[in-house]
Amino acid sequence: MSEALTALRDYDGVLEAAMLSTCGRIEIYAELKEYESGTNQLKRFLGNFRHGSVAYDIESYMYTLLGRQAIEHLMRVATGLDSMLIGEAQILGQVKDAYVQAQRARSTGTLLHQLFREALSAGKAARSQTAIGRYSVSIATAAIEMAKAHVGELAGKHVVVVGAGKMGQAAARRLKTEGAHLTLVNRSQERASDVIAKVGTGKAHTLFALAQALRDADVLITSTGATHFILDYERAAAAMSQRPDRPLFIVDIAVPRDVDPEVATIPGVALTDIDALSAVVDESLESRRAAVPLVEEIVDEHVRRMVEWYQSRSAVPVIASLTQKADAIREAELERLFARCPELTERERMLIKGMSLTIVSRLLHSAIARIREKAANDRDEAILHTRIVGELFELELTKR
Repeated sequence: MSEALTALRDYDGVLEAAMLSTCGRIEIYAELKEYESGTNQLKRFLGNFRHGSVAYDIESYMYTLLGRQAIEHLMRVATGLDSMLIGEAQILGQVKDAYVQAQRARSTGTLLHQLFREALSAGKAARSQTAIGRYSVSIATAAIEMAKAHVGELAGKHVVVVGAGKMGQAAARRLKTEGAHLTLVNRSQERASDVIAKVGTGKAHTLFALAQALRDADVLITSTGATHFILDYERAAAAMSQRPDRPLFIVDIAVPRDVDPEVATIPGVALTDIDALSAVVDESLESRRAAVPLVEEIVDEHVRRMVEWYQSRSAVPVIASLTQKADAIREAELERLFARCPELTERERMLIKGMSLTIVSRLLHSAIARIREKAANDRDEAILHTRIVGELFELELTKR
């Protein structure tokens, strides 16, 4: 990412840039000198960076948003409205990471700082004020929540995960945060060890060690690609006979099933499967969808604030020039006064200086407030007002 952002800075049409990369998207947020040439440079960058050139029509996979649409898009991304899985928990952290990476690469300026701060604020508000991020909407997370409902908090509990695929890895990562004692069992020892190394806790074993692992387990979560039962009635019964006073909760999230349904008839065993978990996930998704209107209100408010800030930038040069000129006049007059009245005490000088600051501030306050208001509401009229103020006060204005 750092290398990519550094490369982007070399494009003369790109003034500022940040890149958001997730498993399902890569987006560039940029301020450009000019729309057409700037977007063409961004497209060339995407087509060529570290590839030489891509062997497909990249244009057909691309979308380009301008101005307010681009602002609203980032707000929707940060709040989870634009995720494939609505309200996805990771996206806000990924937006924050994009902002941090761009800061480190020094590819951002005033505009993108403000945009990403506003987007992060919108994302936090959506999660704290609505149900968009509540409830389990992934099978792996739902499995762990269901396990907690049966055995209580998992901290200190022994949990066996069978399968080192996507589901198994997601479960293992969550179990680490829960403080569980993790054992990962997989057909390949090497694969199991790699996952445990990435997670940073737990033990790795092959399927041959499943029977031994079951003797100590409080919870078993299984998700393999096997075409047959990896835990049949006989093996489960044998394991439970060695721990008659300890219950075992099994969550089978494999398709087809990893655990023989007959295992549920063994005393001390409770078994749930993918169908029950899917129902929980569907119910949770409905709860998140119900929060969408509230989240859209949050998005609208933050878009409005960002647009007002963006439009009011046209007022910055005239306000800065006006206040600088007024302050220069004030300072010059104070110097002349103090030179003519050397008998003034330090306290008297401070009082006079304070009074001069108050007079200038009160005189300029209403004018500055009106300039800012016009800039936020009507950019064209604001530019006209800026020009008139500049001529009346003979200001030296610099274009941004």
